Amino acid sequence: MVQMKLTTIFMKRKQLLKPTNLKRILYILALLTGITISSSFTTVLEEEKVNWLTFEEAVKLQEKKPKMMFIDMYTEWCGWCKRMDKTTYKNPVVAKYVNEHFYAVKMDAEQKGDITYKGQTFKYVANGRRGYHELAATLMQGKMSYPTTVFLNKKMEVLQPIAGYQNAKSFEAILAFFAQEAYLTTPWPDFQKNFKSSL
Repeated sequence: MVQMKLTTIFMKRKQLLKPTNLKRILYILALLTGITISSSFTTVLEEEKVNWLTFEEAVKLQEKKPKMMFIDMYTEWCGWCKRMDKTTYKNPVVAKYVNEHFYAVKMDAEQKGDITYKGQTFKYVANGRRGYHELAATLMQGKMSYPTTVFLNKKMEVLQPIAGYQNAKSFEAILAFFAQEAYLTTPWPDFQKNFKSSL
C-alpha cells in the first residue's frame, strides 16, 4: 500500500517535470513575478506628482529656503495648457526632477485676484472679452502666449519665459538647463545637443 502511494507520488512528480509542464510552471512564475515587480514600479512612479504652489506660497518658501522657481502660465481656455498638464507634468521623471530642483507655481494669467509682491499690488486688467493679470504680463515680459513657462533664479529674477507646449523629453532638457545653471556658461543649442535624457 505504501509502495503504491509512493509510486503515485513519483508519477505525479514525473508528470510535473515533463518539459511542457515545466515550461508552463516557469512561465506562470515569471508572469507573476513580472506583474508584481512592474506594478510596484508603476505605483512608485505614478505617485510622483508635481507639488504645485501658489505664487504667494512659493515666495514664502523662497524666503526660508532659496530655490529656483518656474511658473506655469496658463488660462482656463487654453487647450495646449491642458495637454501639458495631462502629459508633460504627469510624467514621473519630469515630476520628480521638478520637485527636487524647483518651486513649481501654477498661475492663471487671467485670474481676477490681486497679488502683492515686493510692495507692489498687481491686479487684473479687463481687456476685451478676456483680460490679463498684471503680474503675469510682467513675468511674461508682455508676450501673452499660453502656455508659457517662466524661469526665475534663487533671487526671484526672471531668467527667461519660454512660450509654447513642451513635451516631457524637451521639457526635461529645459529644466536641467536652468537647474544646473548651464545658462550661465553654455549656449542652449550646445547644451541641448549634449543632454542625456532619462526618458
